[in-house]
Amino acid sequence: MTGIGGWTSPTCTCNSEAEKVHADPALYLRPVIDSLKTHWPDNRAVNIVCHGHSVPAGYFATPRVDSLNAYPHLLRVALAERFPYSVINVIVSAIGGESSDAGAERFERHVLAHRPNVVTIDYGLNDRHIGLQPALQSWESMIVAAKNAAVGVLLLTPTPDLTQRADAPDEERQPLLDHAEQIRQLASTHQVGLVDNQIAADAYCRYTGEFSDLLSWSNHPNRAGHVVVARALMRWFMPA
Repeated sequence: MTGIGGWTSPTCTCNSEAEKVHADPALYLRPVIDSLKTHWPDNRAVNIVCHGHSVPAGYFATPRVDSLNAYPHLLRVALAERFPYSVINVIVSAIGGESSDAGAERFERHVLAHRPNVVTIDYGLNDRHIGLQPALQSWESMIVAAKNAAVGVLLLTPTPDLTQRADAPDEERQPLLDHAEQIRQLASTHQVGLVDNQIAADAYCRYTGEFSDLLSWSNHPNRAGHVVVARALMRWFMPA
């Protein structure tokens, strides 16, 4: 994929067991892809809303915001290159510091009000503050609301932070791993899309570079980290 250069994920290593049971990347967004492939005068705008916390909002080294190097913008650039006749709006509804309970409360007025074709949900990092059960309820409410509105849903496992470094003690690492696993299970239960950033980052560290290559801050990715996310997202927009 051009436009967001850098690392190309090894196909065989970015798949988790959950990918056997969540929505099929080759089929799930087929109506959206068909719209993206349609030429003028029959084409229509495709709206993608990126919902979540500071990562999709574009925070790098807090308080610096670098939206043009964050994954929503990188996704927009990559989609425009892949579908050069399409009208694409990538809308960021993310708020720094927010967890999924607050995101669910404003989901209808800040996300569905844009009449999206696709919504991405990215709250795993901050949901450690509210715990697994409240996060489960909040994610499910957003998923159900989106599905009821005939909106495609892509759930993102969390991007890594310093708690995921190789020498971190288990008690630091485990909460984020637990939230990532819960997100995989939600994708399976509701048959929606899964963007497994945790697996993609692990593959990067195994085959390409160092863990620190992906971070701009203790809990925020840099451009390289956002490229990993954008590449994982683009797997769901592969034309037939």
